[in-house]
Amino acid sequence: MAGKSVIEDAREVRRATELIELGARLQLLESETRLSRERLLRLYKEIRGVSPPKGMLPFSVDWFITWMPNIHASLFMGIYQNLIQASEQDEIAAIIRAYRLYLEQCGAHEHEPALSMTRAWRLVKFVDAGMLRTLPCTRCGGRFVVRTDDLHVDFVCGLCHMPSRAGKTNASRGIGAVAGAPTLTAVH
Repeated sequence: MAGKSVIEDAREVRRATELIELGARLQLLESETRLSRERLLRLYKEIRGVSPPKGMLPFSVDWFITWMPNIHASLFMGIYQNLIQASEQDEIAAIIRAYRLYLEQCGAHEHEPALSMTRAWRLVKFVDAGMLRTLPCTRCGGRFVVRTDDLHVDFVCGLCHMPSRAGKTNASRGIGAVAGAPTLTAVH
């Protein structure tokens, strides 16, 4: 009798539950679990109370290169790459754990996370596909997400060389804080 293992099925449901709780989109769930689309839809509705959002997943590497998202993407990738090197977790387990640690870091510093679970997953996929990689900054030594095909001679990160409009939030003008904009004094 060659049937599905009840234990393996329970693991798949647990993994899908974790991903849904972290905000994963349906396409991510379908890609990373062996559960049917119908079961995933029912599970999503049971956990979130609503149907999953529709629409395309992020498909461009450009979002990860802009100033604020790059800082968040680089933080996440640093955590993820350290987990992969230090443990024998499979890729999706490491993504889940890294994303939880990333959320803890954002909460500890009172920043809104710029990276969703789905974007974090796409980031890893872009790195795996060789479209993005991490590179050390020549000033601070921190590793940052960059396009693989761009020239990176004497690479300087967005924290060491902030764009002219970086940090120009309503809060800096006394109007109120913009969600997700960190205060970047004495970062190095």
